[in-house]
Amino acid sequence: MLYKNIIESIGKTPLVQLQLDGGAQGNVYGKLELLNPFGMKDRVAKQIILDARRKGVLKDGAPIIESSSGTMALGIALVGTALGHSVHIVTDPRIDTLTLTKLRALGCTIHVVDKMTDKGWQGARLERLHELMNLHSGAFWPRQYENPGNPYAYTDLANELIEDLGQVDILVASVGSGGSLSGTARALRQRQQSLHVVAVDAVGSVIFGQPDSPKRLQSGLGNSLVPKNVAHALVNEVHWLNDAEAFAATLDLAHTEKIFAGNSSGSVYAVARWLSHTVKAGTNIVAIFPDRGDRYLNTIYNESYRIDKGVNQGHLPAQPEQVTPDTAVQSWSFTQLKRLPLGAGARA
Repeated sequence: MLYKNIIESIGKTPLVQLQLDGGAQGNVYGKLELLNPFGMKDRVAKQIILDARRKGVLKDGAPIIESSSGTMALGIALVGTALGHSVHIVTDPRIDTLTLTKLRALGCTIHVVDKMTDKGWQGARLERLHELMNLHSGAFWPRQYENPGNPYAYTDLANELIEDLGQVDILVASVGSGGSLSGTARALRQRQQSLHVVAVDAVGSVIFGQPDSPKRLQSGLGNSLVPKNVAHALVNEVHWLNDAEAFAATLDLAHTEKIFAGNSSGSVYAVARWLSHTVKAGTNIVAIFPDRGDRYLNTIYNESYRIDKGVNQGHLPAQPEQVTPDTAVQSWSFTQLKRLPLGAGARA
């Protein structure tokens, strides 16, 4: 398919039916958002930046400043620099060398904070971001964690799923900024009120009430803050995986399904695969795979790293433990949440 520029190529990613195993009853389809130019957050960067330009909030040539340690940084870099803006990315030491290399190649200025605040790395990055906003007059901050353009960007993703499948019974997606899960779920549920929404988080992330563990190894999902774009009322069920489990699932996704992805995709895969054993035949489960595996070459895909970090167990539990919402978890667990109807407390 021919596009006039790289920005037009964002979206319309493949939907692939997974092979699973003989015990699966439901169908699992992987939405390969990792095949956007740099990853799933390309959709968000495109939506937010083009909208800001249309509204005059982002002037021609004005700088763009954002906090990110992963694919949002790359999406902002892609769209922002392609449209002639200087791009400043505030990040932390957890950023991988490949992402740094890509950002520099695209022409970004990178600011790495050197220590956490009492609100973790995210808090330290936001402090530095505010300093930069004061230094650069007219700068635009996309605010991925609270900008409604983040979840809205996934309306097209939902439309693509309906076009390809017709019916989505269960949506499984990781949660970091909250945009992809909340935006896709909201758009799907407007058509299918019976949609069951499953959020996938990391052990040590506070998004769904767990105690914070800033030293968790997973990236791309989880957070030390609760982003405003997380629409909790849309979620029926939450799963948490620890680092070792997420890494094992990611390796299994590559080995079994031939999808070379990051730990967000791996965790989503583990949950969707397990769900396929618990539903009736013919149930359509969609798993959103947001991140490619190339940036995890020296971590998840490096046996020496896994051994050094104590996360080389190589297998997942047969099934997660069901817990109450207020239970602090250490390994793969899930809880059922009461869903409020849209308009009764949901951030619709």
